[in-house]
Amino acid sequence: MLTEHHGFAHEHPEHKEQIHNLKGSDAHFKKLFDQYHEVNKGILRIEKEIEAASDERLEGLKKQRLKLNDEMMGMITKAA
Repeated sequence: MLTEHHGFAHEHPEHKEQIHNLKGSDAHFKKLFDQYHEVNKGILRIEKEIEAASDERLEGLKKQRLKLNDEMMGMITKAA
């Protein structure tokens, strides 16, 4: 369970510079990054009980976040 919002860059500090560069140069990466942020924010709202949701909804959001994470990490690896 999350207790505070940790964005993609916070979760991958070793790639901070690459993340910054890709956000500025790759529109698809930027779109994925923004989606990750929104999904992560939704998960946090549910886990802090600010927003009600079913377990299935929460699990769906977590799977979506993982998919976004994997896709962005693939792009970071390819760019390196």
